[in-house]
Amino acid sequence: MDLQNFRLDRYPDGIALLTWDMPKRSMNVITADVMAELDRVIDHVAGDPALKGCVVTSGKQSFSGGADLNMLQALGRDYARLVETEGEDTAMRTFFDGSRQLSVLFRKLETSGKPWVAAINGLCLGGAFELALACHHRVMGDGDHVRVGLPEVKVGLFPGAGGTQRVSRLMQTGDALQMLFKGEQIKPALAKSMGLVHAVVSQAELVEHAKAWIRAGGKGVAPWDEKGFRPPSGKVFSPVGMMTWPAANAIYRRETQDNYPGARAILHAVYEGLQVPIDLGLKLESQYFAKVLRSPEAGAMIRSLFVSMGELNKGARRPKDVPVATLKRIGVLGAGFMGAGIGYVLAGAGLDVVLIDQSQDAAEAGKALSHKVMTEQVSRGRAKTADRDALLARITPSADYEALRGCDMVIEAVFEDRAVKAEATRKALAVVGADTIFASNTSTLPIGSLAEAWDKPANFVGVHFFSPVQKMPLVEIIKGRQTGDRAIAAAMDLVRLLKKTPILVNDARGFYANRCVFAYLLEGHKMLLEGVPPAMIDNAGRQAGMPVGPLSLTDEVAIDLCRKVMLAARHDLGETAVDPAQMDLLDAMVTQHGRLGRKNRKGFYDYPETGSKSLWPGLSDLQPNKQQADAIDVGDLKKRFLVTQAIAAAQAMADGIVTDPREADVGSIVGFGFAPFTGGTLSYIDGMGLAQFALLCDDLSRKYGDRFNPPGLVLDMARDHETFYGRFGTKAA
Repeated sequence: MDLQNFRLDRYPDGIALLTWDMPKRSMNVITADVMAELDRVIDHVAGDPALKGCVVTSGKQSFSGGADLNMLQALGRDYARLVETEGEDTAMRTFFDGSRQLSVLFRKLETSGKPWVAAINGLCLGGAFELALACHHRVMGDGDHVRVGLPEVKVGLFPGAGGTQRVSRLMQTGDALQMLFKGEQIKPALAKSMGLVHAVVSQAELVEHAKAWIRAGGKGVAPWDEKGFRPPSGKVFSPVGMMTWPAANAIYRRETQDNYPGARAILHAVYEGLQVPIDLGLKLESQYFAKVLRSPEAGAMIRSLFVSMGELNKGARRPKDVPVATLKRIGVLGAGFMGAGIGYVLAGAGLDVVLIDQSQDAAEAGKALSHKVMTEQVSRGRAKTADRDALLARITPSADYEALRGCDMVIEAVFEDRAVKAEATRKALAVVGADTIFASNTSTLPIGSLAEAWDKPANFVGVHFFSPVQKMPLVEIIKGRQTGDRAIAAAMDLVRLLKKTPILVNDARGFYANRCVFAYLLEGHKMLLEGVPPAMIDNAGRQAGMPVGPLSLTDEVAIDLCRKVMLAARHDLGETAVDPAQMDLLDAMVTQHGRLGRKNRKGFYDYPETGSKSLWPGLSDLQPNKQQADAIDVGDLKKRFLVTQAIAAAQAMADGIVTDPREADVGSIVGFGFAPFTGGTLSYIDGMGLAQFALLCDDLSRKYGDRFNPPGLVLDMARDHETFYGRFGTKAA
């Protein structure tokens, strides 16, 4: 057969081996060409009486990352074109047929009459795992890099090529729903215990084990096609079902706030699909998939969390003509919580780290964080003792700046104070010289002023890691007025080594992310002072789509740190730089009541050593007025939380702090959790329409104050019927 993306080998024992190995790609993905070739292979295997069955595996390190979402985006463009040329009915039929093409193909494989075995090496995710689920037997290689999973819900979709129907027929309903909702990558041993794969063997035995199953008489019939098949949890309308489904719906509502059509569709597809035969279940799934695929939430999430994030991770904003930096040994100044976290991720990426602090004991304490984190990983089976020992061996704690000699880059992560940072910078400069790239991890202080302590400001760049460093995937790279391309490129190269996502922003107080975050916190504090019940404030924040409410987030950031940031802004920019009522609130919390946040177990919440946190009863005394919950428009609260952050993002674009809407959107989601279903701060505005957003701003401004006045840029774009992606998408600079 003439195949470009596969190799088909036949063996004397009558077994075929189909090796998926796409040319000029590091990972296999499902494309229209792949689907067409697989369709031909299925016909060939089914129609050849000399073939007993087929094993499908990958010729690459990973099996496949799943479907190319650009292919799904193209369906939407074709739909819009057909609506104009041939009408809604024709467009919808074409869209539905196209969106279920993969599901139909996998069902064809499953019912071909010949046994198919998936030999899974490396990652096997999304549509690729749905292909494996359609096979009659699944064998998984044993290795740290081997995973299976259905992560579609994380980009606003759900498994639409049979995943919801097959998983719910393999597992107890509650377990199946949990797997589908979480979208996590599952290790081999767990996948076997869950019933997702039949065997786990060494990589060397993978294909032979798969072939042996066919030779031993493995049948080409799926369990659900056998007469008398019953799902593991039995009928939906049964005592077990009535215990499962009300709880499942409640958990869905609690976790998603009903903001995600893809997650809602999982509930529908599984609930309805389990009541009918598999073929009808697959068609029901396809109907929901087509509906979700056309939803604005899916479109926005695919663009930001798949397309844009992929482009940024591959260096879309990296200076093009600068050679890749050689980074082997990195110095970190400051072994506190942030510096220790940076040291941990650097060492985890295989880099040698020199961790500097004022004393050897302080530096050793910073290294101890890495020991603690790795020990937790070992205890959970996510790492081996040897991995921990190797990582710790790469970290050298010291109080002597001379230990920095030979470092390829130095990252400063000392206390957020100009004088302290300047002193540490000069000490490093004396050892490594001004030609070394120096990166300051600051969350608010302008890079231009900090760079004054470095003899060559062109080699000085900001790298704002988010806390906790080992968990947060975003890094803001800050370009000062004099920062050169070499420094920016080196910072980008470092972030890529760490497998984090970089966004490039221009210098300004608070940069991009913290401007939006502080707008969110301010709104929560304003609501508290308005008399909104504290529990209602945080619940409304979560209902709007934020991961935590603003009062909880203030505690996590630390109330005294928020206060220090405001004091610095007032000192540098004048009284109008801060909200006086918010300043008074934080002053009272810190100076009068000693409530610093989670770090001293006293903030807007109380944090007992055992048990759950609870709101501090004393908050009531800080509210000059009290409002009755029933009289408050929760919809307004939710809008305020999203609009205030979107205004901050739009103003950042207007001020030239962010120049690329992809970075504004991706940064807002992965940096501070801005409602992912919107696609990010600017997609939220674009999705609503600039004119509608301006009207919403005007309404909120009349009700709650001038901070909701729409930026002039928004008004100009609304007048000209523009969008952020239309105006700035091709003009990033």
